[in-house]
Amino acid sequence: MHLNFWQVNITENLTYRKIFRFWGPLALTWLMMAAEQPFLVSVIARLDDAKFNLAAFGIAFAFALIVEAPVIMLMSASTALVTDRHSYRKMKRFTDILNISVVLAQLILIIPPIFNFIVLDLMGVPQNVAHLTYIALILLILWPPAIGYRRFYQGILIRNNLTRRVTYGTLVRLFMITLAGFGLYLTGIEGAYVGAATLSIAVFAEAIASWLMARETVRRIIQEGDLPVHAASGNNSGEKIGYRFIARFYTPLALTSLLSLGVNPFVTFFLGRSQMAIESLAVLPVVNSLVFIFRSMGLSYQEVLIALVGDRKQNYPLLRNFAVFLGSAVTLLVGIIAFTPLAEIWFVKVSGLTTDLADLAYLPLKLLILLPALSVLLSFQRSTLVVAGKTRPISIATGIELVTILVVLLICVASFNMIGVIAAAIAYVIGKSASNLYLTPRQLATVRKWRFG
Repeated sequence: MHLNFWQVNITENLTYRKIFRFWGPLALTWLMMAAEQPFLVSVIARLDDAKFNLAAFGIAFAFALIVEAPVIMLMSASTALVTDRHSYRKMKRFTDILNISVVLAQLILIIPPIFNFIVLDLMGVPQNVAHLTYIALILLILWPPAIGYRRFYQGILIRNNLTRRVTYGTLVRLFMITLAGFGLYLTGIEGAYVGAATLSIAVFAEAIASWLMARETVRRIIQEGDLPVHAASGNNSGEKIGYRFIARFYTPLALTSLLSLGVNPFVTFFLGRSQMAIESLAVLPVVNSLVFIFRSMGLSYQEVLIALVGDRKQNYPLLRNFAVFLGSAVTLLVGIIAFTPLAEIWFVKVSGLTTDLADLAYLPLKLLILLPALSVLLSFQRSTLVVAGKTRPISIATGIELVTILVVLLICVASFNMIGVIAAAIAYVIGKSASNLYLTPRQLATVRKWRFG
């Protein structure tokens, strides 16, 4: 399956400046999303029973991420496939079905016997933390479908070179995060509830904003009608995009997200049985939220190559060089924080951790300094394969990453009795590296085919 994607006008005579101007709003969007986690963590850390509430919020968020996983790649799919009236309507119905499915999945998860079996029996989470987690999950029910719709409409905006509107939507989300976060903080309710409710309110507002900003573009797509078969679908079979085509294209991407985000509960499981379990469960979300700020630079790059590589793939060298610079920059930035007093300022002053918990966070942060660069590489590899219509290797690579993380965690926790958060940091880096290594020859083979046919 080979996809001939429609390209925005700036694919002609592309320059590094144009790449930056296209990528910049997307990067800013991801940065703002990355900033919400440290903000919420800092709010929770300043409320009563911070250690237990941080642990509960981390567990609930991990489960919500799994439920959300099937809709994560809707942005890439929408960017790649929504070209005309027919493809828009098909993708919209596909999105509706997917969002209904994730809501049903979360409703099943919060059925008390199922929840208790997973969290209390399998994971061994203490009763007080489990109760906080349960209520937080209920408060997060609207979060996954809101993510699904806003990513669907954001993909349409990206494809039509309206990346700034994606940023405007995230500004709405950030405003609501701040407003709801402080408002709920003042009520004095449990910190885990503050974090979960704030996330749901903010993302729901962003979804509405994305829909409103995409309405004009959607109306134009519908009014212009359908493109010729091959231009509309990129399907050489002579048929327009149908649900079977979308499912075949999207399933590996959804599986990729499911495997990638599904690792979080498994990590939580091992942390719950590691040395300094509660402390590790409390610290890991704080460390991850800081690292995610820099990882977001790479995550924001995936749709850039899809949109800008050009119909003849002529812009690949420029986009590759930009990715190399980006990976080097994020490594330098996270390293400056990890190996200087800035780490203490972040964990103690900004995040609000106690000195004991902050001391536990320094080493994991140092171990994770390569993760943002590896994320840049992974996004670049994935987008290359998506453009070529080869989505299956992406899910295989993610499966390799998941298995590697679990094996490394098992060795570190069971054999070496490591502190949980340190074991998790080591596992994340090795797992991501394994995924990159698997995709490297497949990406290079794709590029060679572009060059030599």
